[in-house]
Amino acid sequence: MRSRIVALLLVVVMVLLAACGTPSKEDVAKKLSDKWNDTKGYEVKATMEIKTGAEPRIYDVVVWYTKPAFYRVNVSQAGSEDSQMIVRNEEGVFVVTPSLGKTYKFQSDWPAQNSQAYLIGALSEDIKADKNATMTEKDKAYIFETATRNNHKKVLPTQQIHVDKKTMLPTHVSIMDENKEEKIRITFGQITLGKERKASDYDVAKDGVDTGKEQAPTDVKKTGLQTYYPSVEWEGVTMDEEQMETENGTRTFMTFSGSKEFSIVQEPAAVADSKIAVSIEGDPVDLGFTVAAVTENSIRWESAGISFFIASETLTTDEMIEVAVSMQAEGMK
Repeated sequence: MRSRIVALLLVVVMVLLAACGTPSKEDVAKKLSDKWNDTKGYEVKATMEIKTGAEPRIYDVVVWYTKPAFYRVNVSQAGSEDSQMIVRNEEGVFVVTPSLGKTYKFQSDWPAQNSQAYLIGALSEDIKADKNATMTEKDKAYIFETATRNNHKKVLPTQQIHVDKKTMLPTHVSIMDENKEEKIRITFGQITLGKERKASDYDVAKDGVDTGKEQAPTDVKKTGLQTYYPSVEWEGVTMDEEQMETENGTRTFMTFSGSKEFSIVQEPAAVADSKIAVSIEGDPVDLGFTVAAVTENSIRWESAGISFFIASETLTTDEMIEVAVSMQAEGMK
């Protein structure tokens, strides 16, 4: 009888020791929040691979953050001089496109209600916000699977956040569609915590704002721009296309009808006459490769020297974003 009691006690002790060696999801999430959110600032260098088109597109991303709410995110396509920057400072939210000499100002609380995977503080908030988030362990990493909280959440609803057990910093994030197929991957190359910057570093009005890849405005009329088409696969949709010549170049009109009705206008983007920030209607939405302005019935953005505008009275905001993200030069699939 005594031997049975001893054996039972040994089993209990082993179970307790095993439990002590395995941190819970809540324990790890709290450590991440303490480490990522309590820092006075940080700098992140990452790459972003977008797999929504015919060929993957790779972008370099540099993030500055200074507490409590100063952000600067610079995104540039790998191998290209084109870049775009989104900035939040005490005056508001701005999007800067150096190649066009343009700065747009938004009245928005970005990124509070529109988290992005390259903002590590937002990743921590994603974990806390999702009561159904899961955590698994694999080799040297904790892997959190959570719902996304950005403008693509209907199209890309799930993300996996991979965290190094030793450093307690994210190594990469996979953002997936409803079939759990990876569509966007953020790979963190360098994360520096405790990096504070002066408020003046977030000033978009000063001359020579350093985007990392600054260049003079380009004459977009001479660049041989391609026509882009949406690659979304919606049955029962037909397209009519027209073109007209303007003083800025060729303007293309696409009208889609059938089960989905919307219009797309694209033309060479004009170079700004001055560096004064221009207010723009809508909320900023990160398409991955650029930042767009979205309203209830439209979405507009500039990319690759082209100005795009999508309008619809029937598409939802998520559907307009889906069309925008799918735009590519290869033609409709």
